[in-house]
Amino acid sequence: MAYDSNLNRLRALGVCDLSDALDTLGLPSAVTGLVATSAARPIAGRAVTVKLVAGRAPGGSARHLCTTAVETAGRDHVIVIEQRTAIDAASWGGLLSQAARYRGIPGTIVDGPVRDVEESNAIGYTVYARSVTARTARGRIHEAECQIPICLGDTNVEPGDYVAIDGSGCIVIPQTHVQQVLAAAEQIQTKSQLMAKTVLQGVPVSQVMGAGYETMLQRLKALS
Repeated sequence: MAYDSNLNRLRALGVCDLSDALDTLGLPSAVTGLVATSAARPIAGRAVTVKLVAGRAPGGSARHLCTTAVETAGRDHVIVIEQRTAIDAASWGGLLSQAARYRGIPGTIVDGPVRDVEESNAIGYTVYARSVTARTARGRIHEAECQIPICLGDTNVEPGDYVAIDGSGCIVIPQTHVQQVLAAAEQIQTKSQLMAKTVLQGVPVSQVMGAGYETMLQRLKALS
């Protein structure tokens, strides 16, 4: 993949600043309820998507779920998996974490259950998920397709969209809006840093968090 300068900008921003920027621009602002199940740290990259569905694979395909995504992704990607079947079956496990880490993939985000938490944690591979389970996927769920549009919470994710997640939540930036969102988030981050310095200089927080910050958000909204 060609060098993508947007990724450096994305990784320099906090998820909350990115969420505020999305919110200001009238875009879906956050996916909530996903928690780090191993190697908790912020991750960001371009989405390699996987959709999992209920039941056995037609024709009894022997290819294990998510292996195509691992072999497709690299250092600039995050694997994003939709498993909204309501079946308690793992969408991701330890061997997939081992393979993904070997390829330099920053991490995996799963809207559904995962397993082998200790194994992923031991090798330092970051996984965020909706829940955990010990139950295998075999015979319960299978991969419908890799690199198709999926849903993460109530947010649509297209292959190649920009995603970031940390302990506060997850954001998805459509490719068509990335420049606009990053520019807005950078302004918000700069303002927030200045506000923090002002608080440490003894200015009452009620003043620091007052009209100035709200005016900036309104100005950004007007420009969108």
